[in-house]
Amino acid sequence: MGRRSVGMDKLVEHWTVLDDELELVAGKRGATRLGFALLLKHYTQHGRFPRGRAEFPDEVVAFVAGQMKVSAAEFDSYQWAGSTIEYHRAQIREHLGFRVCSVQDAEKLTAWLAADVAHAERNGDRVREELLKHCREESIEPPTPDRITRMVRSALHTAEDAWFGRIAARLTAQVRARVLALVAAADDAEEDRDGAEAGGGESVLSLVKAMPGNVSLESMLREIRKLTAIRAIGLPASLFADVAPKVLASWRQRAAVESPSHLRRRSDEATVTLLSALLVEREREVTDSLVDLLIATVHRIGARAERKVTNELINAFKRVSGKENILFAVAEASLAEPDGEVREVVFPAVRGGEQTLRELVHEYKTKGPVYRRTVQTTLKASYTNHYRKGLIELLGVLEFRSSNSAYRPVIDALELVQRYAKAGNTTYYPLGEVAPAHRGTTGQWAEMVHRADRRGRQRIVRMVYEVATFQALRERLRCKEVWVVGAGRWRNPDEDLPRDFEARRTEHYGELRKPLNPAVFTASLRQEMEQALGSLDEALPELDWVQVTERKAGAIKFTAPEAQEEPRNLRRVKSEVSRRWNAVPLIDMLKEAVLRTGCLKAVAVLASSGHLAPEVLAERLMLAIYAYGTNAGIRSVAGGAHGHTEEEIRYVRRRYLTPEAARQIAIEIANATFAARDAGLWGSGSTAVASDSTHFRSWDQNLFTEWHSRYGGRGILVYWHVERGAVVVHSQTLRASASEVAAMVEGAIRHGTTMRVEGNYVDSHGQSEIGFGVTRLLNVDLLPRIKQINRVRLYRPNAGEPGAYPNLQAALTRPIRWDVINANYDQVIKYATAIRTGTASTEAILSRFTRAASHPAYQAMLEIGRAQRTCFVARYLRDRDLQREIEEGLNVVESWNAANAVIYYGKGGEISTNRREEVEMAALCLRILQASLVYVNTLMLQDVLAEPPWAALLGPADRRGLTPLFWQHVRPYGEVRLDLGARLDIGTRASAGGN
Repeated sequence: MGRRSVGMDKLVEHWTVLDDELELVAGKRGATRLGFALLLKHYTQHGRFPRGRAEFPDEVVAFVAGQMKVSAAEFDSYQWAGSTIEYHRAQIREHLGFRVCSVQDAEKLTAWLAADVAHAERNGDRVREELLKHCREESIEPPTPDRITRMVRSALHTAEDAWFGRIAARLTAQVRARVLALVAAADDAEEDRDGAEAGGGESVLSLVKAMPGNVSLESMLREIRKLTAIRAIGLPASLFADVAPKVLASWRQRAAVESPSHLRRRSDEATVTLLSALLVEREREVTDSLVDLLIATVHRIGARAERKVTNELINAFKRVSGKENILFAVAEASLAEPDGEVREVVFPAVRGGEQTLRELVHEYKTKGPVYRRTVQTTLKASYTNHYRKGLIELLGVLEFRSSNSAYRPVIDALELVQRYAKAGNTTYYPLGEVAPAHRGTTGQWAEMVHRADRRGRQRIVRMVYEVATFQALRERLRCKEVWVVGAGRWRNPDEDLPRDFEARRTEHYGELRKPLNPAVFTASLRQEMEQALGSLDEALPELDWVQVTERKAGAIKFTAPEAQEEPRNLRRVKSEVSRRWNAVPLIDMLKEAVLRTGCLKAVAVLASSGHLAPEVLAERLMLAIYAYGTNAGIRSVAGGAHGHTEEEIRYVRRRYLTPEAARQIAIEIANATFAARDAGLWGSGSTAVASDSTHFRSWDQNLFTEWHSRYGGRGILVYWHVERGAVVVHSQTLRASASEVAAMVEGAIRHGTTMRVEGNYVDSHGQSEIGFGVTRLLNVDLLPRIKQINRVRLYRPNAGEPGAYPNLQAALTRPIRWDVINANYDQVIKYATAIRTGTASTEAILSRFTRAASHPAYQAMLEIGRAQRTCFVARYLRDRDLQREIEEGLNVVESWNAANAVIYYGKGGEISTNRREEVEMAALCLRILQASLVYVNTLMLQDVLAEPPWAALLGPADRRGLTPLFWQHVRPYGEVRLDLGARLDIGTRASAGGN
């Protein structure tokens, strides 16, 4: 693998030989002198000796050689085995105060790892990092890599066994028996069922593992039954209170993928702990699913009622034009003959006569209050006759709360609804019963909620009150003003915030690079606004692509930049790639990426205690990735020439290829691509990504698939973050209704690769004021394509300056409310910290910042976003290069979406599963295949362009348009043949060095 060059700052900081170190090299000459100095500085920096020449970049060797006054070429003759290097190592250890790791040291280190690290961290690589760090602190030379691996495995095993014993001891004998009974009655065959619905007679464990069905009464009742079954086990709420979330998640994952027979073979303590973790996590997930079903069901009741009424009226509906003329004609005729008859005076005055007036009355009824009352009546009937059963039962298993006293009436109303849930056909609540008034009962529903009975007394209509209450509950849940006890995504929003914020306020502000004083923050932002608006105001007369004047269509008239020069020689370069590597099977692109990057190492470590040979495991993992990433399916792939059966591939997929493992594989390939790039060809590392979503059709018997109006069908979204060099750094599977702004923020700050993301190109969905506000606080430069830029309003930085920026007056609006930002500055920083640290998902946090929310931080975030968007628009309108940069960045992600259709070809590109994890796995494996394609193409292009005749072809336009995202030379279809011994013939200049 290629290495990034070492800068002079790093060379001076880490590779300068100090005075006391010069005394050690005195008397040594040539290769011995240079080799000793390099070993010494490497040990000083890393706390261990290098394993060979490959660990020293050429810049480092040259820099140290210059200090030693020895030719850098001498290092090639340094002996890496024998008495000389052993003597050098002893000298260096003695000088730095280190000692060789003894057997006693290894035992103590392993015990320390188990007690202090492995109890809260199950990732072997991170445990290894902590071990090396601790060795350095204790002045112990790290053991050999193989010995370290054994110590890490031992510590992980010891820590886990200790946890299993503690967790099992916290449960009573009766609860442990109920947990163990889950696998005693379960059948392995049930594990292979797909979809949310299972047949009758399923085990409790199968019921618990099953995903929710589509939005329906049956799905809601089944989820209620599932939640009841989990709670019947009787696990204490604090069972895992002291267990790290990542450890709990790993146990839950193992219990979910292991068959009942495998779980039965474990010790009782291990089985009880793993199953308890699954139950606790599933209880939260099922609670979330019930809230999702409640929100979707209440919406569906209303939407179907409106659609039904509309369809009934649409045939009779006819739009009457010229209403103003009709009114004038009727008024004029009536005034002329006030004593005349309507049929003789008014009807003749209107064109069309009586029929036109009838149509006008009908239109008013179908669009006005009568139409609304008809919809409400239909909605009430749909609720009463069908959905009420599930919603009422749901109130019995979910506990709703609110931290805002303003929404207490909604909670009280739910209690009233539940109290009279079994009151039979009673039309009204009893006299004297106080029905809490809330927003749902005082708006459009007021007339139907309150009705006079036969004696003329104002009463509360019970069923209508219930409908209005559920609608109010839905609106408050969506912005988390009302939350649910025991939920995950719908939990108390205060739990989304970092608990240590008060104690570590200064540190958190520092991580966000924000001042503690709100006045300093607002002064800086105000100054940026003044500079951006001032620069645009000054430059505007000279800009021939922007006009700002008063006009009906919007104050800003903007002309997009002309297309840049087309690359002329890239087609020839790609044709040469196709000539050298013709019709390469896609599975071979994946294999080459895997073997060169070693990206399966994390999975191999997890499987190290199993019976599978590493080569066999690698082949089956690649086949599973290929099956999911192309949508061909495991059954189809198993028929290829590779020697692995369908059952073997399915087992490896279920046991080892978890979403987290797949995500890590994709990250490793992305990092390898960054490291393999030739800076002279691709330029310095990019700090900006482009993000957009792709719509995939999918089965809809689940809660995740939704209708998408823009794409006109049911499916899911995969949201990509792609670097300008076509390397994908992050992917997410989303519902159609999910916030793409939250997805954009999530990927920009939590991508996990070595790339430093400072800017994000995004399509028009990212231009929201909340998006600008959040990214400003997180130090990400939001660079959207502005939709309807002609109607964008620029906010003023200062009040009391109506004459400022005279050339922009037509586009200016009110001043920013800096006082609102100052008053809520600490709160918005707390929310930004929650997003940065991941105490909750970005979508869960941003759900509080919706137009339905009344949270004070929402207004502050809006004002920050308005100020930031003003700065961006002013910069965008002035800077032609920025306009082209955004277009080029978005073109990359659009090309990425085009590649999706080529690679994900199976089953017509439809995701054919109802399981949420399977949907996520399909997206992740598609990401791995595309990342592999880009990685290998990068090496191929560098191999071709390393030859001077081909490099000389590239002009400025060619270099600008050069991309490794192309597939003319790749064959994604056909029989799957996998042979680890057959490799692509790519030169070693840009390739990775080994597995």
